[in-house]
Amino acid sequence: MKSLIMLTTLAGASVTAFAQNPLTTELKAQYESSKATITKSAERMPDSDYSFKPTPTNTRTFGQIIGHIADVQMNLCGAVKGEPKSSDAERSKSSKADLTAALKESFDYCDGAFGSLTDANATQMIKMFGRDQTKLGALYFDVIHNTEMYGQIVAYYRAKNMVPPSTADRPARGGNKK
Repeated sequence: MKSLIMLTTLAGASVTAFAQNPLTTELKAQYESSKATITKSAERMPDSDYSFKPTPTNTRTFGQIIGHIADVQMNLCGAVKGEPKSSDAERSKSSKADLTAALKESFDYCDGAFGSLTDANATQMIKMFGRDQTKLGALYFDVIHNTEMYGQIVAYYRAKNMVPPSTADRPARGGNKK
């Protein structure tokens, strides 16, 4: 009975949050999804493959992609929080340990930016890359950028004959995971 009451309470709270902030609630769900798949990707790629490039020229290494995500997130979420931040993980770090730490730091930092966003303050203007942008627009850009980078990560995984997290963790038909 306690479980049913707790489940009902949590479901009610979730519906209330969505009703009060429908735009930002959807954005936060997309952010959490991108955060999960990128974090799993970084964790599951072997350290030895952080230097992997699918072609010898004009592409980033896997590690540089992870660093790039961390750098962009620090910049965008810093703008939203009114705390200009910069990071140089893409250029200054190369080990899996250092890059996953930078990625975690960027997600932890962005959790605050996403967590403080409501539909009421979403239209507050900020400066992003030297131009005016709403907080909502800046954080949507973060999610879009994360998703774009995850698309590149998937290609690296496939080139290494690995299954990316979004596929590996998806339930197979019949409800079982692959």
